[in-house]
Amino acid sequence: MFGIILFAASLLCACGGSGNNTTPPPVQQVVATPTIATATAQNSAVVMTLADSTSGATIYYTLDGSTPNTTSQIYHAPFLVASNLSVNVLATASGYTNSSVATKAFTPGIASGTLVWSDEFANSGSANVQPDPAIWTYDTGLNCCGNNELETYCAQTSSASPCSSTNPNAFIGTDGYLHIVAMKPSSGIYTSGRLKSQGLVSFMYGRIEARMKLPESQGMWPAFWMLGNNITTLSWPACGELDIMEHINGSNPAPYVGGTPPGFDWIAGSVHGGTTAAHADGTQQFHPSGFSAAAWHTYGMNWTKGQVQFYVDDPANIYATFTAGTNTFSGPWPFDQGPQFVILNLAVGGDWPGPPDTATPFPSEMTVDYVRVYTN
Repeated sequence: MFGIILFAASLLCACGGSGNNTTPPPVQQVVATPTIATATAQNSAVVMTLADSTSGATIYYTLDGSTPNTTSQIYHAPFLVASNLSVNVLATASGYTNSSVATKAFTPGIASGTLVWSDEFANSGSANVQPDPAIWTYDTGLNCCGNNELETYCAQTSSASPCSSTNPNAFIGTDGYLHIVAMKPSSGIYTSGRLKSQGLVSFMYGRIEARMKLPESQGMWPAFWMLGNNITTLSWPACGELDIMEHINGSNPAPYVGGTPPGFDWIAGSVHGGTTAAHADGTQQFHPSGFSAAAWHTYGMNWTKGQVQFYVDDPANIYATFTAGTNTFSGPWPFDQGPQFVILNLAVGGDWPGPPDTATPFPSEMTVDYVRVYTN
């Protein structure tokens, strides 16, 4: 009997010991609340930057006052705010509880047609200077960006051959213009510049324009255009592409491009979207009698929800309109899904213009007076 009692007691002790070693589950950490910072633009507009201190956090936001979730827009870069809106921001991270929602209301009350952002490419000094690094960065390399182009794109500080940091392909001259210069440092070797505001400042809606004059020779392909910030997550063409101005080769010889009469100079405005399986495009050309892209002209776009219009010299001089869900653009409309960044580049050769010929001058340049953004 005594032995049985001892055995039962040992079982009770074993059970009690097991219970005392139970560890409670860890408390899951919460993602830090996002921050909303602003920098002054022009005429009460601001450039808004979203951030989160939790490593690896993804930031989602809405601009219509609704509560953000993981299907909302993903934040990629600072963007201009020039209208009345309410920003709500959420951050998530793997293994964490979602953050609290940060919110900020903007009521600038800016009138339509007001200049709210610009780069005037000012230079009051006696030497060339680099484009503002707070606005512009660069695509670089040979065949960096598709289209079978022939140039090596060089950044301001690129020094590896064929680039030269002492003879850059992009600079602001003492004349107060941005110069993007295509060069031929040796036979069959070309360099040029491709500036972009990606990751630094971006825009959604508004009237966006640049004043520029363009090279007019075989193989030259200057462009002023935009891509969606979400290209890093959606890729092209789903991110959307807005070509405010493209131009190739100069006056059209026969056979000519897209119905443009031979001998007439022209530029084109285009939109691209959809997916790789269902690609949507729209292109219209501007080619009035007497037009010369070698002269100074203003090329612009009026971008509103569900519609994009292109113009030359005067916002009232609209030559192309693309509207969501119509025969001008029947594919998936990507231009309401988030901000886009600006690109200014001068390509050499490629699938569209073909290569330079013996009459193509080098250096050859695209000159830009300014880039400006106005409210709709």
